[in-house]
Amino acid sequence: MARKASSTISQEELYPQTDEAVRPEVDDARLLDLDVEQESPFLRAQKRVSVRRAKLPKKTAALLAWAVMGLLVLFFASAAATAAYHYGEHSWRFRIDSSDDLEITGLGNVTRGQVIEVMGGDIGRNVFFVPLSQREKQLEQIPWVESASVMRFVPNRLRIEIHERTPVAFARVGSKIFLTDSTGVLMELPITGRRKFSFPVVLGMNLNEPASVRSSRMKIFNELIGELDSTGAHYSQNLSEVDLSDPEDVKVLADDSHGEVLVHLGSSDFLDRFKIYISHVQEWRQQFQHLDSVDLRYEHQIIVNPDLQGTAKQPPLSYSAARAAMAAGVKPAALVSHEQGKASTPVATASVAPATVIVATKKPARWHKKMRAKKAAPGKITAASSKTKAPSAAAKSAAPTTVSTTKLSKPSPAIPREQQ
Repeated sequence: MARKASSTISQEELYPQTDEAVRPEVDDARLLDLDVEQESPFLRAQKRVSVRRAKLPKKTAALLAWAVMGLLVLFFASAAATAAYHYGEHSWRFRIDSSDDLEITGLGNVTRGQVIEVMGGDIGRNVFFVPLSQREKQLEQIPWVESASVMRFVPNRLRIEIHERTPVAFARVGSKIFLTDSTGVLMELPITGRRKFSFPVVLGMNLNEPASVRSSRMKIFNELIGELDSTGAHYSQNLSEVDLSDPEDVKVLADDSHGEVLVHLGSSDFLDRFKIYISHVQEWRQQFQHLDSVDLRYEHQIIVNPDLQGTAKQPPLSYSAARAAMAAGVKPAALVSHEQGKASTPVATASVAPATVIVATKKPARWHKKMRAKKAAPGKITAASSKTKAPSAAAKSAAPTTVSTTKLSKPSPAIPREQQ
């Protein structure tokens, strides 16, 4: 076979194809790429490009940016607060100029002068430098104040809210009469006298005793009044005095149109025992010429007109104290000074009319002997089924007394019998 005259040799002639070397056509791009790589020994190799990596991750960089922004905000906020504090500390706009900048609410028995006496030191002071909690404690030292709150209002006002105590009884302490709340806190009588109270007078209080002792006494008083008024009869309105000097023997002075009677109620079952007195008092008045006291402490045994042993001895009231007490609503019967075996009432019954002074005097000794001969145990009523014996002191009858009244030309202060 003669050779071609052409000087070029084709690829097919140089690399003859065989049947086995023929590969089927495929559409897979990945296989085509492999074929290209295999078929590129004569192509120029591709140059690899190096990639620069950041020094910090993106997340860390974002956190750092937020932290820087927060520090800047905190810096500017602190700078603004410092400037505002400096301005509020030295500016005249925040100074309390006078008592007109003090708004006081809740006053009743507490006077504005008492509050100003506590808050007066803050007049002329910057409103931001008033110690609110300290002022509240000082205001609560006023006996009538149960709680107090002090609030500041920009630019230069203070608001004081007063919550007063609620009185539940009068309390006779020495030669004065106070008001007391349910916890035994003693309060002065209102100065104005415009408001009257309808409370009994509590005996047995002492200014020198701890507050816990007075609180325990008032707990007994609250129990007594709660029982007497539990049925809706309001028996407590008939009481002039409640003697709490002996917790085991609570004594009440019942007052009605026929006079006053001292009733011993013991330490429990106050309502049941007082109902016995209510249901039999008229019968006892008819049976005995003078009904002064009744002892209901013993089961199945009633002692009428025992002596007044154990009754609290109180110093006489001055005329001014008695007048203030009557103006506040104290019953005249509660102004009587009871002593053992006798009673004297050196108190004016009216503030304008001539005063009436009642002086207790004893009967002659011959009269006592005659009465003891007639009655072995005067005034003692004992049930047939009774097994409980009264104490010897209660079984003895007190020395009877007569009461004489003397008209005075003008109101007179308290005069004990020994000084008449």
